Amino acid sequence: MPIFLDRHDLKGLTAEDIAEAHRKDLGVQGQYGVRFLTYWFDDTRGTAFCLIEAPDIGTAMRVHDEAHGHIARDVIEVDLSAVEAFLGRVADPPPAEAVGRATVDPAMRTIMFTDIVDSTGMTARLGDVRAVEMVRAHDALVRRALHHAGGREVKHTGDGIMASFDDVLAGVQCARAIQQAFDAFNLASREKLQVRIGLDAGEPVADHNDLFGATVQMAARLCQCADPDGIVVSETVSGLLSGRLPVAALGPQALKGFAQPVPVFEVGWR
Repeated sequence: MPIFLDRHDLKGLTAEDIAEAHRKDLGVQGQYGVRFLTYWFDDTRGTAFCLIEAPDIGTAMRVHDEAHGHIARDVIEVDLSAVEAFLGRVADPPPAEAVGRATVDPAMRTIMFTDIVDSTGMTARLGDVRAVEMVRAHDALVRRALHHAGGREVKHTGDGIMASFDDVLAGVQCARAIQQAFDAFNLASREKLQVRIGLDAGEPVADHNDLFGATVQMAARLCQCADPDGIVVSETVSGLLSGRLPVAALGPQALKGFAQPVPVFEVGWR
């Protein structure tokens, strides 16, 4: 059956309220051939997200309506492996009795793109075999940093990696560690590797878009506009950092796919 991810606006409710609503969904789901896999709740923003296996959207929403009346504002069909890569799980958090309180797991994620500078020129200069070795060196350095920072690789883009982080500070710290790793690599290598990095943060469902669609697009465009060896972040990421890392405003930039210029910020790493 298809898998759906929905979004609820539930300001004023607590984590315990959301856990109870989820329990009510589980109590009704069998009558409709639906399976509620898990949920996320952002108590700061008052948004909740449910992961549902159902014959169709309408049937899934009928379970919500009968169980507690909280109908979703937006629903998208998703791939289960993509949800796990972005959000880190596709099963319920530990029961409240196991942790002493209802688990609060916001679905807000930080998305990072890396991109090898002039990968086409590198291939022309070095040849296919040596260029592939350099891409593998990039992959190893990025994946090592992801492992240490608790990030998850979402996909390989050919000349870069897209990754997801539960915490914005961890994501930006990982980007800084990546640039520091490439700096050390270049000291010991005849052939230099430079990368650009871009990061944005957002929710998984927004206005019937793809999973993290707007956030992924923004992070990718920010990566493209970064200088070689640079880390560029969105206004959202800069705000969430709350001054914990060195960030410089670069001013509004015209980014492909965005109607208005976008405020862009650079993160120092040296």
